Amino acid sequence: MKTVSENRCFGGVQGVYSHVSQATGTDMTFGLFLPEGAEDGPVPVLWYLSGLTCTHENAMVKAGAQRWAAETGIALVFPDTSPRGEGVADDPAYDLGQGAGFYVNATETPWAPHFRMWDYVTEELPRLLFNAFPIEEGAQAITGHSMGGHGALTIAMSFPGRFRSVSAFAPIANPTASDWGRKQFAAYLGKDESLWAGYDSAVLMRRLGFDGPVLIDQGTSDQFIDLLKPEALAAAMTERRQGGTLRMQKGYDHSYFFVSSFIEDHIAFHATALMG
Repeated sequence: MKTVSENRCFGGVQGVYSHVSQATGTDMTFGLFLPEGAEDGPVPVLWYLSGLTCTHENAMVKAGAQRWAAETGIALVFPDTSPRGEGVADDPAYDLGQGAGFYVNATETPWAPHFRMWDYVTEELPRLLFNAFPIEEGAQAITGHSMGGHGALTIAMSFPGRFRSVSAFAPIANPTASDWGRKQFAAYLGKDESLWAGYDSAVLMRRLGFDGPVLIDQGTSDQFIDLLKPEALAAAMTERRQGGTLRMQKGYDHSYFFVSSFIEDHIAFHATALMG
């Protein structure tokens, strides 16, 4: 693992690191904020998964999360959204290929050799972090925005007991019924739609639910709301009688202005679950 940069931030350290990934077969870069308390021992951790076109840097720079993480004593992890580099498959469209990994393990050509973001985020990167940094493995939470909200919800429900809480900002909530999902799943996973269900938040909510608190924020003026399908997730939560909160935030769109407006709420929500 290589240190790309480390900067003092709200009493802690915002670092950027790179390493060779066995899961993706590429170099991968991630951001990690450690609060001041990490100097004295392991701290709880909140995973933040980013959306389409993003790298590790977008949320790290734009969300304003470090201030609130420092106040609550929580570490923040910002993984990249896909493999990158020479020889990695890509597509001219912004919503497929590099920057659009969708947090799945691809099985189809030409994506399968590198696009294994599910394994990277759920297995390889956690193993690296817990071995190298003062982070408490038994105190994890997860959140994300858009495609990253999809990733956060599906991962949280697929690993019972790993995460104490889950939240999302404008998640792609029902990708098997949306053009933000059907296109990518067909490319990455093939035409057998039965293989897609494990990566759909609304489907998993009906099937599995989540064994902890849930918080979803969705802007009512989100320009992509018809692709996100928050109503499908709300219906699934209602049918399962899942404890949780889905808030429709009047006038907010899909941008990081939306995320930064409510990131304090989300970190406080996770801090309660991680430390309460």
